[in-house]
Amino acid sequence: MGLGAVVLLSLYTVKEIFLGVVIAFLGVAVWEFIRAFATRGIRIPWVPVMAGGLAMLLCTYFWGTTALVAGFGLTVLAVLLWRLPLGQDGYVRDATSGVFATAYIPFLAGFVVLLLVPSDGPDRVLIFVAVTVASDIGGFFAGSFLGNHKLAPSISPKKTWEGLAGSALTCMIVGGVLLPWLLHGHWWQGVIVGAAAVCSATLGDLIESVIKRDLGIKDMGNLLPEHGGVMDRLDSLLATVPVVWLLFEAFVPPN
Repeated sequence: MGLGAVVLLSLYTVKEIFLGVVIAFLGVAVWEFIRAFATRGIRIPWVPVMAGGLAMLLCTYFWGTTALVAGFGLTVLAVLLWRLPLGQDGYVRDATSGVFATAYIPFLAGFVVLLLVPSDGPDRVLIFVAVTVASDIGGFFAGSFLGNHKLAPSISPKKTWEGLAGSALTCMIVGGVLLPWLLHGHWWQGVIVGAAAVCSATLGDLIESVIKRDLGIKDMGNLLPEHGGVMDRLDSLLATVPVVWLLFEAFVPPN
C-alpha cells in the first residue's frame, strides 16, 4: 500500500519525480540481481550495467524508442569490454550474465518510460500497473480458496490452474473498465490487454522462480518484509510492460 501511494503520488504530480522513483527501484533491483548471481561465483560487471541502465532510462525519456535501443546496444558493448581486463577465466559466464541483467531489468523497464512520455502517460502507466497487480490479486484469492490443480509444480508449487483463471478474470475486468475510462478506447481492447497481461505476468513470475531455483536462493533480497526484495515484486511487471506498450500502440496510440 505504501509503495502504491508513492507511485500514484509521483505519477500524477511531476513525471520526473515518478521517473526518479522508477530509477531508484530499478537500481536496487539490479544490485539484488548482481548479489544473487555472486552467490554462484558469477561476477556481473556492475559498473556498466548500473551506469548504462541509468543512461538508457534517462535517454529514453528525452529521445524515445531509438534511444532505448541504442542505449541497450552501447551498454552491452560496455559490459563486454569492462570484463576484458579480468582475463579469460569465466569471461563468457560473467559477460553473458551482465548482458542478461541489462536486458532483463533496465531494457524492459525502458518501456515503462515510453508509456510515461505522452501527455496521457500517467493514465497509461496506471492501467499497466493495475492489470498486472490484478493478476497477482486475482490469482492469490482464487488459488487460495479454489486451487487444487498445480500449474507448474516443479517451478512454482503454489501456482494453480484455478489461480490462473482467477488472474485472467480479474485482469480482463480491470482492463475492460480502465482502458475505455482513461484512454477512451473500446472495452474489448481493454479485455485483450488484460488477457495478454495475465499471460505475461504469469510467465514473468515463473521465469523469476526458475532463476532463483537455479541460483539456489529463496528471494532476490530482503528489503520488503514478507515479500523478499524489490526484484521479487518487479518480475511480473517487467515481463508485462512491453506487451502492454505494444497493445497500447496498436489500440490507443498517443497523439
